[in-house]
Amino acid sequence: MIRALVGSVALVLLAAGGAAAASFTLDDGARQAALKAGERSTLVEGFDHEWRVNGDGGETLTVLTPFHRLLLAARNATFKNNPLKPAEIERAVKQDAQRLIVWVHLRGRSEDFARHYVPRLLDGTRDIKATFVQNERTALRQDDGAYMARCVYGFPIRDLNGGSRVELAVADSDGRDVSRFTIDLSGMR
Repeated sequence: MIRALVGSVALVLLAAGGAAAASFTLDDGARQAALKAGERSTLVEGFDHEWRVNGDGGETLTVLTPFHRLLLAARNATFKNNPLKPAEIERAVKQDAQRLIVWVHLRGRSEDFARHYVPRLLDGTRDIKATFVQNERTALRQDDGAYMARCVYGFPIRDLNGGSRVELAVADSDGRDVSRFTIDLSGMR
Protein backbone atom coordinates (compact mmCIF):
# COMPACT_ATOMS: atom_id res chain seq x y z
CA MET A 1 0.00 0.00 0.00
CA ILE A 2 2.73 2.47 0.98
CA ARG A 3 4.78 1.52 -2.12
CA ALA A 4 1.77 2.16 -4.33
CA LEU A 5 1.19 5.55 -2.71
CA VAL A 6 4.87 6.54 -3.04
CA GLY A 7 4.85 5.38 -6.66
CA SER A 8 1.71 7.41 -7.42
CA VAL A 9 3.19 10.53 -5.85
CA ALA A 10 6.43 10.05 -7.81
CA LEU A 11 4.48 9.73 -11.08
CA VAL A 12 2.50 12.90 -10.37
CA LEU A 13 5.68 14.83 -9.53
CA LEU A 14 7.44 13.50 -12.61
CA ALA A 15 4.51 14.47 -14.84
CA ALA A 16 4.29 17.94 -13.29
CA GLY A 17 8.03 18.49 -13.73
CA GLY A 18 7.94 17.38 -17.35
CA ALA A 19 5.06 19.69 -18.17
CA ALA A 20 6.98 22.72 -16.94
CA ALA A 21 10.23 21.94 -18.77
CA ALA A 22 11.48 23.31 -22.06
CA SER A 23 10.80 20.89 -24.87
CA PHE A 24 13.33 20.58 -27.67
CA THR A 25 10.75 18.96 -29.96
CA LEU A 26 7.17 20.01 -30.63
CA ASP A 27 4.23 17.64 -30.99
CA ASP A 28 1.08 18.79 -32.82
CA GLY A 29 -0.51 20.17 -29.65
CA ALA A 30 2.57 22.22 -28.78
CA ARG A 31 2.77 23.52 -32.36
CA GLN A 32 -0.84 24.68 -32.20
CA ALA A 33 -0.27 26.27 -28.79
CA ALA A 34 2.81 28.13 -30.11
CA LEU A 35 0.89 29.35 -33.17
CA LYS A 36 -2.02 30.60 -31.04
CA ALA A 37 0.33 32.24 -28.52
CA GLY A 38 2.15 33.95 -31.39
CA GLU A 39 -1.08 35.29 -32.85
CA ARG A 40 -2.22 36.60 -29.45
CA SER A 41 1.21 38.02 -28.60
CA THR A 42 0.66 41.03 -30.86
CA LEU A 43 -1.71 42.35 -28.20
CA VAL A 44 0.39 41.47 -25.15
CA GLU A 45 3.30 43.53 -23.90
CA GLY A 46 6.10 41.40 -22.48
CA PHE A 47 4.78 38.29 -24.24
CA ASP A 48 8.24 36.71 -24.22
CA HIS A 49 9.16 37.21 -20.55
CA GLU A 50 9.57 33.49 -19.90
CA TRP A 51 12.46 33.29 -22.38
CA ARG A 52 14.28 36.44 -21.20
CA VAL A 53 16.93 36.66 -18.52
CA ASN A 54 18.23 39.98 -17.21
CA GLY A 55 21.86 40.14 -16.22
CA ASP A 56 23.98 42.68 -14.43
CA GLY A 57 24.37 46.20 -15.77
CA GLY A 58 21.69 46.08 -18.47
CA GLU A 59 22.86 42.87 -20.13
CA THR A 60 20.08 40.57 -21.36
CA LEU A 61 19.68 37.10 -22.77
CA THR A 62 16.87 35.52 -24.80
CA VAL A 63 16.55 31.75 -25.19
CA LEU A 64 15.06 30.43 -28.42
CA THR A 65 13.38 27.12 -27.69
CA PRO A 66 11.48 25.52 -30.59
CA PHE A 67 8.22 26.77 -29.03
CA HIS A 68 9.53 30.34 -28.81
CA ARG A 69 10.88 30.20 -32.37
CA LEU A 70 7.49 29.11 -33.74
CA LEU A 71 5.70 31.67 -31.57
CA LEU A 72 7.89 34.43 -33.07
CA ALA A 73 7.20 33.23 -36.61
CA ALA A 74 3.44 33.28 -35.94
CA ARG A 75 3.74 36.72 -34.33
CA ASN A 76 5.55 38.14 -37.36
CA ALA A 77 3.03 36.56 -39.74
CA THR A 78 0.16 38.05 -37.72
CA PHE A 79 1.70 41.51 -37.94
CA LYS A 80 1.80 41.08 -41.73
CA ASN A 81 -1.78 39.77 -41.70
CA ASN A 82 -0.51 36.68 -43.50
CA PRO A 83 -0.98 33.33 -41.65
CA LEU A 84 1.90 30.88 -41.70
CA LYS A 85 1.75 28.23 -44.40
CA PRO A 86 2.50 24.60 -43.43
CA ALA A 87 5.92 24.79 -45.13
CA GLU A 88 6.79 27.90 -43.11
CA ILE A 89 5.76 26.15 -39.91
CA GLU A 90 8.00 23.19 -40.75
CA ARG A 91 10.88 25.52 -41.58
CA ALA A 92 10.51 27.32 -38.24
CA VAL A 93 10.37 24.03 -36.35
CA LYS A 94 13.38 22.51 -38.16
CA GLN A 95 15.52 25.66 -38.02
CA ASP A 96 18.29 24.96 -35.53
CA ALA A 97 16.45 21.78 -34.50
CA GLN A 98 19.54 20.27 -32.87
CA ARG A 99 20.64 23.45 -31.09
CA LEU A 100 19.45 25.68 -28.30
CA ILE A 101 19.94 29.23 -29.56
CA VAL A 102 20.73 32.04 -27.15
CA TRP A 103 20.72 35.74 -28.09
CA VAL A 104 22.83 37.81 -25.72
CA HIS A 105 23.22 41.58 -25.40
CA LEU A 106 26.54 42.27 -23.67
CA ARG A 107 28.05 45.57 -22.53
CA GLY A 108 31.67 46.63 -22.90
CA ARG A 109 34.04 49.56 -23.19
CA SER A 110 35.05 49.50 -26.86
CA GLU A 111 33.42 48.88 -30.21
CA ASP A 112 35.08 45.48 -30.71
CA PHE A 113 35.07 44.25 -27.10
CA ALA A 114 33.04 41.10 -27.80
CA ARG A 115 34.90 40.01 -30.92
CA HIS A 116 36.73 37.06 -29.36
CA TYR A 117 34.33 36.08 -26.59
CA VAL A 118 33.90 32.37 -25.91
CA PRO A 119 30.55 31.12 -24.54
CA ARG A 120 29.86 27.89 -22.68
CA LEU A 121 26.95 26.44 -20.75
CA LEU A 122 27.63 25.12 -17.28
CA ASP A 123 25.39 22.23 -16.28
CA GLY A 124 26.56 21.03 -12.91
CA THR A 125 30.12 19.88 -13.46
CA ARG A 126 29.79 19.76 -17.26
CA ASP A 127 31.00 22.48 -19.61
CA ILE A 128 28.98 22.47 -22.85
CA LYS A 129 30.78 24.19 -25.69
CA ALA A 130 28.88 26.19 -28.28
CA THR A 131 28.56 24.71 -31.75
CA PHE A 132 27.73 28.15 -33.17
CA VAL A 133 29.23 31.49 -32.13
CA GLN A 134 28.43 34.83 -33.72
CA ASN A 135 29.96 37.70 -31.75
CA GLU A 136 29.21 41.20 -32.92
CA ARG A 137 32.38 42.86 -34.14
CA THR A 138 31.15 46.45 -34.05
CA ALA A 139 29.05 47.00 -30.95
CA LEU A 140 26.61 49.90 -30.79
CA ARG A 141 27.52 52.91 -28.67
CA GLN A 142 24.98 53.58 -25.90
CA ASP A 143 23.93 56.90 -24.42
CA ASP A 144 26.08 56.27 -21.33
CA GLY A 145 29.23 55.79 -23.44
CA ALA A 146 29.32 52.00 -23.10
CA TYR A 147 28.92 49.66 -26.07
CA MET A 148 26.26 46.97 -26.56
CA ALA A 149 27.16 43.87 -28.58
CA ARG A 150 24.47 41.52 -29.86
CA CYS A 151 25.81 37.97 -29.89
CA VAL A 152 24.20 34.68 -30.92
CA TYR A 153 25.26 31.32 -29.51
CA GLY A 154 24.08 27.79 -30.28
CA PHE A 155 24.48 24.78 -28.01
CA PRO A 156 23.80 21.11 -28.81
CA ILE A 157 20.53 19.90 -27.30
CA ARG A 158 21.87 16.36 -26.95
CA ASP A 159 23.80 17.65 -23.93
CA LEU A 160 20.84 19.40 -22.31
CA ASN A 161 17.86 18.48 -20.16
CA GLY A 162 14.81 20.70 -20.71
CA GLY A 163 14.10 20.71 -16.99
CA SER A 164 17.52 21.78 -15.84
CA ARG A 165 19.00 25.03 -14.63
CA VAL A 166 22.16 25.95 -16.52
CA GLU A 167 24.46 28.92 -16.51
CA LEU A 168 25.77 30.73 -19.58
CA ALA A 169 29.33 31.89 -18.97
CA VAL A 170 30.97 34.19 -21.51
CA ALA A 171 34.75 34.45 -21.30
CA ASP A 172 37.23 36.82 -22.92
CA SER A 173 40.15 35.63 -25.06
CA ASP A 174 42.24 35.11 -21.90
CA GLY A 175 39.66 32.72 -20.47
CA ARG A 176 38.33 35.09 -17.78
CA ASP A 177 34.56 35.07 -17.35
CA VAL A 178 33.17 38.51 -18.15
CA SER A 179 29.46 37.73 -17.94
CA ARG A 180 27.17 35.06 -16.48
CA PHE A 181 23.46 34.34 -16.76
CA THR A 182 21.41 31.68 -14.99
CA ILE A 183 18.94 30.02 -17.37
CA ASP A 184 16.09 28.04 -15.84
CA LEU A 185 14.94 25.84 -18.72
CA SER A 186 12.19 24.35 -16.55
CA GLY A 187 10.33 27.68 -16.69
CA MET A 188 10.32 27.87 -20.49
CA ARG A 189 8.14 26.25 -23.10
